[in-house]
Amino acid sequence: MARVCDICGKKPLVGNNVSHANNKTKKVSRPNLQEVNTVVNGQRRKVKVCTRCIRSGAITK
Repeated sequence: MARVCDICGKKPLVGNNVSHANNKTKKVSRPNLQEVNTVVNGQRRKVKVCTRCIRSGAITK
């Protein structure tokens, strides 16, 4: 299951945790995805949508 928003395509961000001793370890920031029932082409369907798209009204519940 991909962690990608079906509306805007937002996906995980990869970066480094940097310690005080300048050690670097990988970290992943994942988008806040919610599974929402919405109307697509006249049919109800479950889609994974980020909270930004829900709040902005990009989908109709």
